[in-house]
Amino acid sequence: QVQLVESGGGLVQAGGSLTLSCEASGGTFSNYVVGWFRVAPAKERDIVAAIWPNPSSTYYVDSVKGRFTISRDDAKNIAYLQMDDATPEDEGVYYCAAARSIALSSIRREEMWGGWGLGTQVIVSS
Repeated sequence: QVQLVESGGGLVQAGGSLTLSCEASGGTFSNYVVGWFRVAPAKERDIVAAIWPNPSSTYYVDSVKGRFTISRDDAKNIAYLQMDDATPEDEGVYYCAAARSIALSSIRREEMWGGWGLGTQVIVSS
């Protein structure tokens, strides 16, 4: 199981952009599905986006479609979440996690994921 470390969070103005990074160690990163999750204020953690190994199919929750882009660089063992046109609803602590094999129907089940990092906080100023 890979272990993951998130970075790149911070303060972003509404309408602005921010790129989060998820760096992996301890496993063959290219074999893993990577998911980005968010804990918004007063809400439970939920998945925001996911990316499968080559070919890199992706999933986005409806609220971020067209604004967020998930990508991966397997040579660097890093996954990214590009956040564009940020809104106050994007605020929260973002986590990444990995799974060796997971179906689209199961991606919201946290027990299917591992290697959780400590998260990186995103604050959106309006």
